[in-house]
Amino acid sequence: MSQLTFFSYPSCTSCRKTKKWLRANQVPFDERHLFRETPTVKELKRILELTSEGLDEILATRSEAYKDLQVNIDEMMLFDVIQLLTKEPKLLRRPILIEGEKLVIGHNVDALRNLVSKRIDLKIGM
Repeated sequence: MSQLTFFSYPSCTSCRKTKKWLRANQVPFDERHLFRETPTVKELKRILELTSEGLDEILATRSEAYKDLQVNIDEMMLFDVIQLLTKEPKLLRRPILIEGEKLVIGHNVDALRNLVSKRIDLKIGM
């Protein structure tokens, strides 16, 4: 089974909730600080392949970084958007969890359960 990669940011409430849930359910994960260990171009391409809504699913459109953009992402080539995201990871929603063919964006307990359901016995009430 592949390793669960957890891109997080310590001051992000959703990231802290997700980390607490993972630990409470004894789910091993490789945590990466989203701004210090930014997803690579290859990782971002993989994340996009696993989304159901493409860029709309991973962009933090309510963030100040997004609002301050001087470009229209919808008019950019995908390669250029990916390059931008590697340089400006604040544009990404968080947390991002990826394991094999499964992806979870944001704190979503049902999606987390689905992500790890074959690996662990979930604790009741989490």
